[in-house]
Amino acid sequence: MEETAAAAAEKATSYSYWVREATGDAAPLPAPRKIDAADLAAKPAPTTLGSVWNKAGTWEEKNLNSWANGRIKDLLGSLDPLEFSTGKASVYEVSKCSGDAFLVTVRNKKRVGYTYELGLKFKGEWLIKEENKKVKGYLDIPEFSFGELEDLEVQISFTDIKDLSSDNKAQISKDLKSFLAPIREKLRKFEEELKDR
Repeated sequence: MEETAAAAAEKATSYSYWVREATGDAAPLPAPRKIDAADLAAKPAPTTLGSVWNKAGTWEEKNLNSWANGRIKDLLGSLDPLEFSTGKASVYEVSKCSGDAFLVTVRNKKRVGYTYELGLKFKGEWLIKEENKKVKGYLDIPEFSFGELEDLEVQISFTDIKDLSSDNKAQISKDLKSFLAPIREKLRKFEEELKDR
């Protein structure tokens, strides 16, 4: 008798499954239905980014270095020559283009990024003391990455300058820094193309 009283007390205080206590006004239970080929064809395929093996879109990183290196060289190789008050200059070669570009798929969202260092060869002519001087050198752009184009800096080094005063070098360097604006525009175009990959 004590056992039945203990069992009844336990039953009254224990958790009961809610479906067993369904009342008449509750919604009817769902009826199973067989899916046929027409139902499968009508259902749109889920859109996933990335590879076939990553249907859930959890994590995938794709290396875009080969495309990015070629594209940066194409864009910067087509920089227009610039005219200055006392001379003109043009970039004729991309001598250094090193870095990484990548596309990451996380939770079915695309994220792109890159980190690069550039070296550009330039040549130009400046009127110094009523004489045209030919100047060659490098425009080095230290490490820059996605979304940081406003912070872009250029370091200028000359290869064959003879008998130029420091004032003349400073003026030529100031003129050459005006290449930053067209370089930024080309790299913005690169970023847009990278986003569309």
